[in-house]
Amino acid sequence: MNTIKKNRIVLLGVTFALLLVIYIVSLYKLQIIEGEAYYAESRNFTTTVTTVEAARGNILDRYGRVLVTNKSCYNLIINTSELFPSDGSVDSNAVIMELINMVREYGDDYIDDLPITTQPPFEYTEMSSVDEAKLNAYKTNRGLDANASAVEVLSDMRTRYKVDSNYTAEEARAIIAVRYAVNVRYLINTSDYVFVEDADMDLIAQILENNVNGVTVKESYIREYNTEYAAHILGYVNWISGDQYEEYVTNMGYDADTKIGQEGAELAFEKYLHGTNGTVKTTSAPDGTVVSTEYLKEPVPGNNVYLTIDGQLQEASERALQNGVAAIRAKLDKQKEEEIAAGTYVEKTDEITGAAVVVVDVDTGEPLAIASWPTYDASELLENYAELLNDPGKPLYNRALQGTYAPGSTFKPATSLAALAEGIISTATTVDCEGKYDRYEEQGYAPWCWNNYGHGVESIVDALRDSCNIFFYDTGHNLGIDNMRKYAELLGLGETTGIELPESKGNMANPENHFDYVGEDWTIGDTMQAAIGQSDSVFTPLQIAEYCAAIANSGVRHGASILKSVRSFDYSENVYEREDEVLSTIDTEQYNWDAIHQGMYLVANDPLGSGYNTFYGYTASSVACKTGTAQKGEKIVNDGIFICYAPFEKPEIAIAVVVERGGAGANCGIIAREILEAYFSIKAATDITETEGSLLK
Repeated sequence: MNTIKKNRIVLLGVTFALLLVIYIVSLYKLQIIEGEAYYAESRNFTTTVTTVEAARGNILDRYGRVLVTNKSCYNLIINTSELFPSDGSVDSNAVIMELINMVREYGDDYIDDLPITTQPPFEYTEMSSVDEAKLNAYKTNRGLDANASAVEVLSDMRTRYKVDSNYTAEEARAIIAVRYAVNVRYLINTSDYVFVEDADMDLIAQILENNVNGVTVKESYIREYNTEYAAHILGYVNWISGDQYEEYVTNMGYDADTKIGQEGAELAFEKYLHGTNGTVKTTSAPDGTVVSTEYLKEPVPGNNVYLTIDGQLQEASERALQNGVAAIRAKLDKQKEEEIAAGTYVEKTDEITGAAVVVVDVDTGEPLAIASWPTYDASELLENYAELLNDPGKPLYNRALQGTYAPGSTFKPATSLAALAEGIISTATTVDCEGKYDRYEEQGYAPWCWNNYGHGVESIVDALRDSCNIFFYDTGHNLGIDNMRKYAELLGLGETTGIELPESKGNMANPENHFDYVGEDWTIGDTMQAAIGQSDSVFTPLQIAEYCAAIANSGVRHGASILKSVRSFDYSENVYEREDEVLSTIDTEQYNWDAIHQGMYLVANDPLGSGYNTFYGYTASSVACKTGTAQKGEKIVNDGIFICYAPFEKPEIAIAVVVERGGAGANCGIIAREILEAYFSIKAATDITETEGSLLK
């Protein structure tokens, strides 16, 4: 037994000694004999630190329907170490020209930010401050005069980048643009040059198959729109503009080559949607094989933003607006033909130039739908921008928030409220309408009611139903403009609404700025015209909708924020939750409100009301409304304005519709009716299948 153990020990010792010898020999070979070769090869390995783009957050509607998200794409990034090796072994200009030709062949576009025309005679193009900063950095680096012409700059660039005479002027300009893009990004220390964004997969395959040096394929994201609607609300993303450079690059540390929100929710909620980029260190072998990857900083995706908008109702509202404009146009054309046939037609400007509709939640003021017509598809905005910008219909203009319109008779509930609350009239007050208001006839001012024959004796309820101008001339005269302005302000007319998107403030008629509008001093007649929604009063459709909601809920005016909530990128954390904001309240007896509500109810439900034909046979809910016709001037068809809320007994939504040159407010009621029908139909389904703020699968 002892002999066996000794043999095992000897064998183990011999084996260990043999392994030790092999190890020492291998180590000697690696470090001494082949060490220099391995050292030389290791020096050929390249290590790069690149930015890892963080995904932008999603934009969702109030029920969690994804409106805007990200789609993975592949960008072509200029690889400077391959394209411009230190040993000069690559004809960089030839490779660039080859890449440009391949991109053009596959119908893609490469990013060219050289602010010089692409064909001679070469001149500077319009420059943003970003473009100007890049160009100035180049001029400074090259010692060029700050006022050097485009031709002088190109000549210097052709020399600097050694673009020989074999290339045409256009080809040389194209090569220089790529060289310049790489050069200035280095000079001003910005991110890599994205040569092609969202490259065609066939183009990528062709580049890889041909082993074309100089570009790297990098995964990225582009915005994807899951709806054709809500373009004016959602906005879009694009590269940082000159006006945004200081805010985002200088102050917030964004890379100059960053896409950020431009217009709409994309811009308004940039701070939530924008993620934090990461960095990665990559080591590659001489043949391009990636040896190791190490994340130095993990990217953090942006947060997900929920809007107050109901995606389905938004779609229904835009369709209703488009359908309604077509129907109104057909009605006005028919009237024109009849007047021509009767010999009574007077030539006038009658083209419908635009329209808008806003739907808000009465209890919270939250916008549920904001539609402007004509509109566009946000997913195709950048592709069609020049065409849209020059479109005479101005589809880029958000009429719902930025257009301002005289409210016409839709202002009469505000006049009623002010007079009732201030005790100028009571619910029992009556005025005898004989068709003409003759208080100042001797002074040469005697305005007529729209019904020249008169309405007879009218109470406040009757006057609202019949939209009697005489009643409101008299009431406005006794009320005075100061009281009228006070209650208009409390109802949000001519006041900012609290929405995060750009909006016009509008104007409530007043003596202080009246001269600026018409070049004349204020008179009592202007007070009377203001009482029926004319004079200098102009409001946005959003203001008018929020005003209608405040009337519906007896004087409580809410803020119109469209931000419902914000959740973390994985939806696990609630970052922000909207709280109801009450901007103003009006304290008056409920019977005053009841009179106004009853008058508006009769507009929709009494055969004498101007909204009766609109809602005849309507069964989705009870409804109260008011029509308005705003005069545009001689030989111009009037604007049509329409407001309503429903249900009458317990209001849920309020709607404002404006149609430029729509003829009359009663014409616009069909748009509101279609939206109401859609709302209650959607609500019936939503109550069963969805809850607010839940992410739909």
